[in-house]
Amino acid sequence: MKRIVFLLLLAAALLVSYRSRAQTTGQTIKGLVFDRQSQAPLPGVNLIVVGLSPQKGATSDGEGHVRITDVTPGRYDLKASGVGYKELLLPNVLVTAGKQVVLEIGLEEYAGALQEVVVRGTRKNATANEMTTVSGRSFSMEEASRYAGGRADPARLVANFAGVSAPNDYRNDIIVRGNSPTGVLWRIEGLNVPSPNHFATLSATGAPVTLLNTNVLRSSDFFTSAFPAEYGNATAGVFDVGLRNGTTDKPEHTLQFGLFTGLEAVSEGPLRKGGNASYLVAYRYSFTGLAKELGIPIGSTAIPHYQDVSFKINSGTTRVGRFTLFGVGGLSDIAIKHDEIDSSDVFADPRRDTYSRSKLGFVGLRHTLRLGKDAYWNTVLGTSYSGNASRQDTLQEPATGVRVREVNSRETRYSFHTVVNAKLNARFTARAGLQGEFYQLNLLLRDREYTPDWNYVWDSKRNTQLWSAYLQARYSLTGRLTLNAGVRTQHLTLNQHTSLEPRLGLQYQINERSSLSAAYGYHSQMQPLNVYFYRGLLPDGQYDESNQQLDFTTSQHWVLGYDLLPFENWRIKLEAYYQRLSQVPVTRQRSSFSLLNEGASYQQTEQGFLINHGTGTNRGVELTVEKFFSRGFYGLLTGSVYQSTYQGSDQIRRSTAFDGRFVYNLLVGKEFKIGRLKQNALTVDYKVTHAGGRPYTPVDLAASQRAGKEVLLGDSDAFSQRLPDFFRMDIKVGVTFNSKQKKRTHAIYYDLQNVTNNQNVFARQYNKVTRQVNTAYQIGFIPNFVYKLQF
Repeated sequence: MKRIVFLLLLAAALLVSYRSRAQTTGQTIKGLVFDRQSQAPLPGVNLIVVGLSPQKGATSDGEGHVRITDVTPGRYDLKASGVGYKELLLPNVLVTAGKQVVLEIGLEEYAGALQEVVVRGTRKNATANEMTTVSGRSFSMEEASRYAGGRADPARLVANFAGVSAPNDYRNDIIVRGNSPTGVLWRIEGLNVPSPNHFATLSATGAPVTLLNTNVLRSSDFFTSAFPAEYGNATAGVFDVGLRNGTTDKPEHTLQFGLFTGLEAVSEGPLRKGGNASYLVAYRYSFTGLAKELGIPIGSTAIPHYQDVSFKINSGTTRVGRFTLFGVGGLSDIAIKHDEIDSSDVFADPRRDTYSRSKLGFVGLRHTLRLGKDAYWNTVLGTSYSGNASRQDTLQEPATGVRVREVNSRETRYSFHTVVNAKLNARFTARAGLQGEFYQLNLLLRDREYTPDWNYVWDSKRNTQLWSAYLQARYSLTGRLTLNAGVRTQHLTLNQHTSLEPRLGLQYQINERSSLSAAYGYHSQMQPLNVYFYRGLLPDGQYDESNQQLDFTTSQHWVLGYDLLPFENWRIKLEAYYQRLSQVPVTRQRSSFSLLNEGASYQQTEQGFLINHGTGTNRGVELTVEKFFSRGFYGLLTGSVYQSTYQGSDQIRRSTAFDGRFVYNLLVGKEFKIGRLKQNALTVDYKVTHAGGRPYTPVDLAASQRAGKEVLLGDSDAFSQRLPDFFRMDIKVGVTFNSKQKKRTHAIYYDLQNVTNNQNVFARQYNKVTRQVNTAYQIGFIPNFVYKLQF
């Protein structure tokens, strides 16, 4: 049946293309050109489409707006140039018949003598945050949708970048340079938010399905270490996501169907005629139920249901500044019943029913005010809510009763972030900001094992606040040498702990094709809220809450990088790093426990009596070789060799749960122009990932058989064995049809994931039925189909 559906949709798209007239309809490329340091609009900047004859281009007006009309659908390189500014090349801009192209074009002013060094355009994938020195990269909405095996998930996209590992088909946790995924900060439109995923739990960092809809994202930044001072409360990395504005001159719409992303509808357009105010709203509903009916495996017979909505309303420029209202929210639930599972289920127990539902959402209001020509003031106010409720009923013989475990957690967060940015001159830009986060936590976790009496692990209604302030600056010492420096402080009111965090980066432009960078960053992060409020049971029946006195975990990053553009449309990047973590929570008594391994399993940490005496180190070398999209071809090769270790309170150095040792990714894509006017495209994308197996602690079989549940071996065997290496190959084939008569685009993709059906090991765990240690495998071969209509 799935083949019939695919062939019918393909035939329909072909019919639409065939019945179109021979006269192709051109599309519009428009955008805002601005100074990258001050965000001030730039008039008089020329934007041209490279390679067209006759030449097609336009010049930005007094408010920085630029508009190129009647562009034939296809992929193009754009070039922006203005007097006194470095030339900017925007490669691989996709133009379709169904949607206008809207760009944000930031130019950097020359800081030295023009003849001193002329860089060949701003680096592709350079971060939007201009105060980045090393270990940062941007990605676009188009990239998140293009790569094979990505499931339209930004978190899975960044797993292709050097230094990032995510060898898990079931969850999208981001492992950065051997760090726990809890060390990653998520920021959306300047607002710090919980990890944006469906089926998320308190303090979790990953889940099976992302809450972010790639159809509403703009180019966003991802950092893997030594990030600028405006980012804090993170020790591993930063995911700085932006939502794009809607179109401002006419309504546009998108409809999309995917076997895993579900049914989607996006609408955008102007709020009023003749202005620059706009709206953008998107809704998505899961389609996994249909996938089951079509016989497509999804890894479990339990069917997850979810839905989400995203929106952004932009006021346009007013006399009192620009206001933006944005938000994302989602609902999800799943039921795994003991009598509806089979032997391939990973998360199911034939003696247990599991019910889980989650709610996650955030809304924010952003205000930007110009302070003269070269400064601005930006403020974001927002709130987020994360709630999860689950129940596990373990069924036994009638005589022994039932074991029940219930979790009901709710976190409400109120946040604000205000920052003033000033460009003092072409060499010097400074930025100062203040952040506040107010946490309200309602945490309940209780269980009872074959008795009517409940044991309360958590039962807390608590509040706390995290305050932060930062100052950072960018100064061009010469036309070749640039300094990025900053300092940050943060204070937790729960226990009155304070940190002071210096940041420093230097970049030297060796010549027009190469540069050398070095950076140092001191970072600190509060512990997960559930760890602070864990209650340890004392012999007298009282509870110990000393975890509330835990200090921040700290991290120091040292990074050295080399960047080379050997040929046109090619880039080679090499980075070496060393990271030292300290003040890591470990147990008071000698053991192998360390909170650096948090996130390795799906269980929340239930450990009290912790102290900040643990340490950890991460070191490695990363290589990126990238062929930017040109002449219909692109390629990306990334490789990381690393070591991740830690010490618990027993002072024995071990591999962390995330010490995979290596990860390699190869992505290659080719686009063929088809159709009589070459306005349509056939695309083929290929991806292969090879990652080292992660360490794990073996099961104590005899103890597990006696206890009737999984029991791991003791401290002497902690993380002493490794899972087999992870290998996966994905192939994606797509066809895009641009209507010749109407502004309409049809796109069809068939994404074949794990085409070799490689049996990657998920875990080796105790099976209560067989009373043996069984091997659970990850998802095998799985096809995904996507149809997209833009009009």
